[in-house]
Amino acid sequence: MNDSASRRVRVRAPELVGKGGWLNTGDQQYTLADLRGRIVILDFWTFCCINCLHVLDELRELEERHPDTVVVVGVHSPKFVHEAEHQAVVDAVERYGVEHPVLDDPELATWKQYAVRAWPTLVVIDPEGYVVAQHAGEGHVHAIERLVTELEAEHEAKGTLRRGDGPYVAPEPEPTVLRFPGKALLLPSGNFLVSDTTRHQLVELAEDGESVVRRIGSGERGLVDGPAEQASFNEPQGLALLDDGSVVVADTVNHALRRLDLASGAVTTLAGTGKQWMQGAPTSGPAREVELSSPWDVAVFGGQVWIAMAGVHQLWTYDPAAETVQVAAGTTNEGLVDGPGAEAWFAQPSGLAATEDRLWLADSETSALRWVDLDGAVHTAVGTGLFDFGHRDGEAGQALLQHPLGVTALPDGSVTVADTYNHALRRYDPATGEVTTLATDLREPSDAVLVGDDIVVVESARHRLTRLRLPEEAVRVEAVAHRTQRAATEVAPGRLRLDVIFQAPAGQKLDTRYGPSTRLLVSATPPELLLKGEGADSDLSRELELDPAVGEGVLHVSAMAASCDDDPANEYPACHVHQQDWGVPVRLVEGAADRLPLVLAGLDAGEER
Repeated sequence: MNDSASRRVRVRAPELVGKGGWLNTGDQQYTLADLRGRIVILDFWTFCCINCLHVLDELRELEERHPDTVVVVGVHSPKFVHEAEHQAVVDAVERYGVEHPVLDDPELATWKQYAVRAWPTLVVIDPEGYVVAQHAGEGHVHAIERLVTELEAEHEAKGTLRRGDGPYVAPEPEPTVLRFPGKALLLPSGNFLVSDTTRHQLVELAEDGESVVRRIGSGERGLVDGPAEQASFNEPQGLALLDDGSVVVADTVNHALRRLDLASGAVTTLAGTGKQWMQGAPTSGPAREVELSSPWDVAVFGGQVWIAMAGVHQLWTYDPAAETVQVAAGTTNEGLVDGPGAEAWFAQPSGLAATEDRLWLADSETSALRWVDLDGAVHTAVGTGLFDFGHRDGEAGQALLQHPLGVTALPDGSVTVADTYNHALRRYDPATGEVTTLATDLREPSDAVLVGDDIVVVESARHRLTRLRLPEEAVRVEAVAHRTQRAATEVAPGRLRLDVIFQAPAGQKLDTRYGPSTRLLVSATPPELLLKGEGADSDLSRELELDPAVGEGVLHVSAMAASCDDDPANEYPACHVHQQDWGVPVRLVEGAADRLPLVLAGLDAGEER
């Protein structure tokens, strides 16, 4: 065994469990035992997450280079309510060209077993069924490929590597005119130009929104300029008309802006190198020399082409005259912070619409509608943050959206929002500050264009454009909010003992073969609440000190413990990772309890005292 193999920590991989079952396997259900002999890479993802989509693209090359030894399994672990719907996962797997098996885990059962904390997370399992590496975030595939090469050699020598075809079975293609279209544009001719995202093409439709006039692009993933039939795109999205009558295209997975000459159908590249922007790369300069990151939409505002740069949570601009790009707003931090452009935070901006004095944007991961003024300052109309979403009308400050991808300006100064995961078209009126619902029963609407008194919606998951008459009165819907406020736990100010209780299930013991099998992570909102006790340690009990001056807040506690079957005769004991995250609202009250027990598994013996 080589040195790196002998140093490698190995933990028995928990079983793969998901209530939604397996996709891309021809209806075959799999267990880890069925994959024994292969190197398995678990990709914990959710389809709203741009970083997860980046990792899907990173994994494609690794899968192509190791087709007979590596099996990638996507474990779909939802954030939004809509993402827990099985059909939505089926759609996403096709939409993003996922060519490996996917386990639909709507209840996060496998996510919890592997103690995953973030989207995306990659877990590597060796051919004998042991976890040998875990990585959170994107940009790790090069390191994983080195490990894969080591594992191939090691297990080839041991006789434990089993080569052959993987379990992936491609679904039957559907003969629809469009396939998961992303955005649409009304052309001067009255026709529509639609980004046919999953087919890597642009499609011009006649005024009826159904008849195909022409297709632009070969239909194969690629970054190729040239005539309509030879040019290639990679999951194109946003479209905008330039002053010269041409169309600028947000070519999302190519990390590029393209130009379509409407007269000839020729495609050229305006901005981007084809490579994804990473921290430390230039953020301004000649447009063809600066890398971009998943541009999702484009709009002309103030003489510039504004770009919703979903991949880095920013807005950039492209100057058509100077042929340059630069950052216009956003720090690359993900969240919802208003203010001057350089200080604002966004979360996957995915839809843009310009008026004379405002650039409206759908900020998808914060379920927010926001806008930029002529001075470049950022404001929020609807939305409060990364974890508040739902379907609620009324005053904008308390209204809720769910992962909107599109926004459209109306002639009266109001805007409609393609409220994607609510399957609805919403309206915000700045004059009244009210949010209403214009239409429901759409299927993942991602954009809309105004055509006279009608609005034509890109109904992405129904693969069509849907024409609606703009209603004079809003549709009434039952309010739904997906974040609830819990009653605070009263605790004593000052010293507080936090005990996370864990008892290994019957017949199991703590798995200490590879070091500590427990971990406790503690933080607070606001941070000032905790005077002592913040951070990570392996002990499941900790002495905290709470500041009486703060009065109340939330304790964030994350605990993990690993246990295995206690049977020396079993060479491959079943192992389980027990993990739970708590957000405990607390109120500091003199004379209240000075101990906070949280049960991970078992019973709290302290209650018997």
